[in-house]
Amino acid sequence: MYDVVLLTLGSERDAPGGCGSGGACCGGAAGADTAPTSQTDTDQIDTDTDSGQTDTGPTSTDQTDTGRTAAEQCATERPRVPVLACADALNARGARVETVTARSDAEIDAVLARLDGPARPDGLTWPDPDSKTRLVVATASDGQLRAVLRRLVKRYAPAPSKRPADLPGNRTLPDLPAVAVLPLDPARGDAHRDLAAQLGLPRDPAAVAAAVLDGTPRRLDLLRNDGGSVTLDGALLGAADDAGRPLHWRARVEVDDTILSDGAEPLLACAVGNAGGYATLNDVALLTAPDPADGQVEVAVAVPVVVRSAWGRKRVRLEVRRARGRAVSVLPREGKVPYLDDGVEGELTRKRSWWVEPGAWAVWSI
Repeated sequence: MYDVVLLTLGSERDAPGGCGSGGACCGGAAGADTAPTSQTDTDQIDTDTDSGQTDTGPTSTDQTDTGRTAAEQCATERPRVPVLACADALNARGARVETVTARSDAEIDAVLARLDGPARPDGLTWPDPDSKTRLVVATASDGQLRAVLRRLVKRYAPAPSKRPADLPGNRTLPDLPAVAVLPLDPARGDAHRDLAAQLGLPRDPAAVAAAVLDGTPRRLDLLRNDGGSVTLDGALLGAADDAGRPLHWRARVEVDDTILSDGAEPLLACAVGNAGGYATLNDVALLTAPDPADGQVEVAVAVPVVVRSAWGRKRVRLEVRRARGRAVSVLPREGKVPYLDDGVEGELTRKRSWWVEPGAWAVWSI
């Protein structure tokens, strides 16, 4: 029978200021992740912004959304009902279950270390394909799931100079261990569904337990980016004013060899889609068929175009340009471009590139 770790992050925020985003959570010491586990040539710190500042968790004086300090929140943290129900269902099937609340990247890493394989002759840390330990990530947001995947990538991605011969030619990292997703909140009925809903994954704790013990890994594409993070669902670039009107911005957007915008014309939005979380914007279809398992990223830009009617009147038409490929880059031409990446806010001030890692991560699915 399997050992199952039920992992919950100690903060509902991913970044900036949340658990798993490069700092401590719930009053833990900032910078607790002092022993780098990545197999890169140089030490890197996970960041989700382009300001060069690291993501640090809430301190005892940070106020949470509920008005409590982080220390007060941590003092009352207990496993939520879905976690306890999932643990009961796993125990009933004879699994050995441990619940862990991680409040820092170092604590996440300690859990992920249980998924390591045997020592390799090349000295690389590699996942164990025959591991008897299975991981369930209890998530209140896609950003929390992303935080765990980012630590998996940091742990197992080899440096280019140490690339092994058994790594697939279209990948920079091995097959990451499959994770089970336990959503902590009910499915939402609005346009932006979480990744679990998009993938049709179970939300009932007993069904999640069944997927862990009886299911098979469903492999999915992962987007890595040159900012050191990963994207599971997608990113949406752009912003609106206080009245909800979209603001114009400029950037050069390229998908492989296709130029969607040369940076001279104004843009209203840019969607980078692995899955379909950002497929529409205010009833405008940006992405047509994003598929998280097709080995490609779908990208769209929304461009306002002024046209004249037969009577000479001007009106603005929204033109959506799309392309699919293996990689995308966005180079802002002026100022800061706000964005959401798996629901996490950030600002783009310099070029950002995403590329597809086909089938790099997996979820347990029936």
